Amino acid sequence: MNAKRQFNRMMENIMPNGKDSMTRAPRIFLSAMFIAFGLATPGFAEKPKSEMADVNNIRIHYLIAGKGEPIVLLHGFAETSRMWLPLMKELEKTHTVIAPDLRGAGGSSTPDDGYTKAVMAQDIHALVEKLGYKKIEIVGHDIGLMVAYAYAAQYPTEVSKIALMDAFLPGVGDWTHVWLMRDLWHFHFYGETPLALVKGRERIYLEHFWNDFAADRNHSVPEADRVFYAKEYAKPGHIKAGFEYFRAFEQDAKDFAEFSKTPLTMPMLVLSGEKAGGQFLIDQGKMVDTNVEGVIITGSGHWLMEEAPDQTIPLLVKFLN
Repeated sequence: MNAKRQFNRMMENIMPNGKDSMTRAPRIFLSAMFIAFGLATPGFAEKPKSEMADVNNIRIHYLIAGKGEPIVLLHGFAETSRMWLPLMKELEKTHTVIAPDLRGAGGSSTPDDGYTKAVMAQDIHALVEKLGYKKIEIVGHDIGLMVAYAYAAQYPTEVSKIALMDAFLPGVGDWTHVWLMRDLWHFHFYGETPLALVKGRERIYLEHFWNDFAADRNHSVPEADRVFYAKEYAKPGHIKAGFEYFRAFEQDAKDFAEFSKTPLTMPMLVLSGEKAGGQFLIDQGKMVDTNVEGVIITGSGHWLMEEAPDQTIPLLVKFLN
């Protein structure tokens, strides 16, 4: 039985007179709210809680589920914490799983500055401390992998494992080969004019990422998720914050070059799409950590969780458990 039918049956037990408009209206509204926020995903022992925390002078929204040692999951650009729901469903059986919306995304604050990955990692560290945890496992995709690396580099004794998923590390190795690629023009697309061009056309802009970075645009981020993310990034300040993630790459490169002088030693899993980053991120991982396992996700583009969940999720669960 799917989540919506389960919920409606529960509501029918509470409100047996389902034909009466006074009872149907709240049932329909509540069911729609569960589905809209993606928290009615079947298979959870208990649906993830949606929480807010004031940390590092901003507000962070996060999802949390399960019990046990903590795992932190960090999303990338064009998505939010919602992307992790299928993985949370598996990990919450044995861990406390925390999936924050990064500074500038989802339900979190959109300040004017603070978008270097070192500062964004400090946001997440403050959240982890506030929740009462000292040592974590951490996973990041896209921009989230940069934040995950910055977290591990700044707090190496507080990270037991780290997983990086398809993008690159600014400032490590021949990173400018990626940064200056013609097809990656969006890394340099920010400022007043780009904001004006994208305003009211957020989905058109985001489709570039979901379609062009997938191995097959018809087997990429699902339509329901696209609708959700487009609405999130259309909120005031959100696209500008996304632009700031990219604007900060030059400073990130300086920070990461310095971080990489002290190699990490905790186990690192690097997952990279065959039709996207390929070997490049794996090679970068070996430049910053002494204990790296790299896996190419066969047939996948950038969106590993959506394009190849049958490969990606078991690899992450095995590594993190």
